[in-house]
Amino acid sequence: MIKLTSSKDLSRLRRLALSSQGLLQAQPFGSGLAGARKAFDHLGYVQIDTISVVERAHHHVLHSRVPKFDPSMMNKLLIEGDIFEYWSHAAAFLPIDDFRFSLPYKHAIKSGQTHWNKSPDRKLMAELLGRVRTEGPLRSRDVETKVSNRAGWWDWKPAKKALEQLFMEGDLMVKDRVGFQKNYDLTERVLPSSTNVTMPSMEEFVTHMVDQQLRCHGVVSLKGLTYLRRDTALRNAVKSLVNERLAQGTLEQIQLSSGEVYFIETGALERRLPNLSNRLQILSPFDNSVIQRDRLKHLFQYDYQIECYVPETKRKYGYFSLPLLFRGEFIGRMDCKAHRKIRLLEIKFLHLESSFEQKSVDNDQLIGAFIDAIDSFRQFQQCDSVSLTTLSSTALAVPLRTALKLLD
Repeated sequence: MIKLTSSKDLSRLRRLALSSQGLLQAQPFGSGLAGARKAFDHLGYVQIDTISVVERAHHHVLHSRVPKFDPSMMNKLLIEGDIFEYWSHAAAFLPIDDFRFSLPYKHAIKSGQTHWNKSPDRKLMAELLGRVRTEGPLRSRDVETKVSNRAGWWDWKPAKKALEQLFMEGDLMVKDRVGFQKNYDLTERVLPSSTNVTMPSMEEFVTHMVDQQLRCHGVVSLKGLTYLRRDTALRNAVKSLVNERLAQGTLEQIQLSSGEVYFIETGALERRLPNLSNRLQILSPFDNSVIQRDRLKHLFQYDYQIECYVPETKRKYGYFSLPLLFRGEFIGRMDCKAHRKIRLLEIKFLHLESSFEQKSVDNDQLIGAFIDAIDSFRQFQQCDSVSLTTLSSTALAVPLRTALKLLD
């Protein structure tokens, strides 16, 4: 076991994690549509989210890694069969080459081993399936109803529940999206004919999971490898494979000074890694690099929680604060909202971590990096101007506000 005892060693481990996520290189996967395809193949999934105070999370994740990515490309990838929509640890877009690894969960739901809806209406499901078969694709809004005080999935009317059950069981797939509306069709009409639909064995599934996580995260834990998966047999199988690879010498253990244990491919810390640059990145709260909050806290000492689910009076940083990454560290968070009608990006609260403010930092360099990032971000939001309401750092207040005015 390798014990990390110095800040230099920790910095290198962080670089391994960030470069594996494609966050240190300028264009790790290329640009545009081709770059988006490669990003999906490498990352393994991009989480879908409904919140739209800024551009939706699934678009934001690709914007952070793929120059010239445009949100319209997501639907193009879906229509052309490069990706498909299903469930990872949450609703997600996934590379089509990984389709067969969605089959165990679909089978578990369909057979009743796992419950998506505890009391699915089989008669209604058959009627809806027949309707799609004879009439063609069915949009989700075709079976929606207006319900006052909607709290979530459980408030859908029966037809919407039945439609989603058919999707989760694998009889239907999302053909495309119109806006944020799903358009469902029969799986056999959506799935490219060349797709591998062989049910994977437990060994194949676990090998795929571990290899994927090592590829896209570089630094993994047992908890992270099965993030939000409650299948005990799966967890045990993952643990067995990790122990087997440790015995074979293809994996090695890393122990942080705080005692947490992670795994990396043997020799990974000796590889040539991208240098840190002065580029600042504004990430989504659902970005692949930050979604495992415990890992984020252990590796980067960054205690992050999205507060849109927290009562307003108890929020510390804002409704939808975005992590800020600079020179291999998470240095702060920014709560903002895109006012699309007036094309204004409002920064409601810009907070810098106290641990970062205590360091000796070139303020001009930091402000320059932030201005470059926010300029790109506001264009991504289709906004023409930027406003800043509150800033935690008094030292940066005047020069930062001055620099922001130059963007207008």
